[in-house]
Amino acid sequence: MFERLREDIQSVFHRDPAARNAFEVLTCYPGMHAIWIHRLSGLLWRADWKWLARLVSNFGRWLTGIEIHPGAKVGRRFFIDHGMGIVIGETAEIGDDVTLYQGVTLGGTTWNKGKRHPTLEDGVVVGAGAKVLGPFTVGAGAKVGSNAVVTKAVPAGATVVGIPGRIIIKHDDEVQAKRKAMAEKIGFDAYGVSEDMPDPVARAIGQLLDHLQAVDGKLEGMCGALKDLGSPYCAKDLPQLREEDFACVQGKDDVRPG
Repeated sequence: MFERLREDIQSVFHRDPAARNAFEVLTCYPGMHAIWIHRLSGLLWRADWKWLARLVSNFGRWLTGIEIHPGAKVGRRFFIDHGMGIVIGETAEIGDDVTLYQGVTLGGTTWNKGKRHPTLEDGVVVGAGAKVLGPFTVGAGAKVGSNAVVTKAVPAGATVVGIPGRIIIKHDDEVQAKRKAMAEKIGFDAYGVSEDMPDPVARAIGQLLDHLQAVDGKLEGMCGALKDLGSPYCAKDLPQLREEDFACVQGKDDVRPG
């Protein structure tokens, strides 16, 4: 039991930079309290003490604002961040190293008996306010964006966003590495072009970075050819882009008429 408790605490340190020490996690993390109470209610449920299991589960809901049905199956190192408003249904199954944020619902879409709730495989992350509804599987390592509504199976490693949930096709690692290198070269924040943040502006910046990468390659080739011909044209460095210039422009753009 103590080994499992230690494992739970370590999982918090791995996924929450705000955690400072074990005592703070033990006393001030309602997500952990909800999981520990669920383990007790789950034992009672499997021992066929159904009413008592529901009573313990209801106490956990009252104490933490997190509702986990005692029949739900939960894996190791499950982490609930913030947690208020989370609902996990009776036939939900959660793998190891899964993370849920506040307001998540793992719900059903039918009143029939049997499997009604989703299965989250190992390493799944579900963002704040997301709704995962139905008896399907969210594959290992998948991510569900904040406020998404997912009603269909999600492949392993995919990212789902929107209402209804749609899968974002990720670029391969080589393309992502090139974009990051170009972004760092010209002073953009690489986080702004991540496919995990499916903003239309971010996608447009990503395409611009791809274009700039190609232009940069051609310019280097041209400069190399001119140098071979003895021309000093490319001897000068390009002017640097200063962060303060972009901050000034951003500040002006943020001003709106009252």
